[in-house]
Amino acid sequence: MITTEQREQLRGWFAGRLPDGLFEELTEVTVDREEITVIGRIAAPRLAQDAPPAEREAAVTARIQEFRERTRETRMAVARDAEHRFRRKVSWGAVCDGERALFTHVAAPVMTRLRQPERQVLDTLIAGGVARSRSDALAWCVRLVQRHADDWLTELRDSLEHVQRVRAQGPDTEEVNDSRDDSSTGDAKEG
Repeated sequence: MITTEQREQLRGWFAGRLPDGLFEELTEVTVDREEITVIGRIAAPRLAQDAPPAEREAAVTARIQEFRERTRETRMAVARDAEHRFRRKVSWGAVCDGERALFTHVAAPVMTRLRQPERQVLDTLIAGGVARSRSDALAWCVRLVQRHADDWLTELRDSLEHVQRVRAQGPDTEEVNDSRDDSSTGDAKEG
């Protein structure tokens, strides 16, 4: 977890570092232990007002793909700087005419132990065709909780930030920060 101030500093760094005109607007910068995801709004394609939905969808998909290819080198240069500075992988995405697309991003493995009733939930999702595997079913469950528990998760994150601020005021905070600085960095990822 990072604090609100650290999140604001991170967003500010990207707002200042991204070249003018890359995005119409920087819409989202999210961060966790492994990854920073940067999403910006790009111009919608020009279509007739009465364009059918299939045409609109194809045009938006093509616009996002064109943006991804055209800006790859620029985004990779920014990602290299950010990965060195923040010690996290950088992933990218775009919003175009209300459609959100993520480019290459981190899929971090998570190990967990589940009791039989919990495994049965996952197996039911597999049997019902909702998921291909227990891992896929567990990811589906997490997305479902995320969708329906935003208020609770926001309150929990705020509480965790308060705990971090209190911890930072205690003794031995320099030793903890020094051990974090020793972590290794990865290479920039193609976006």
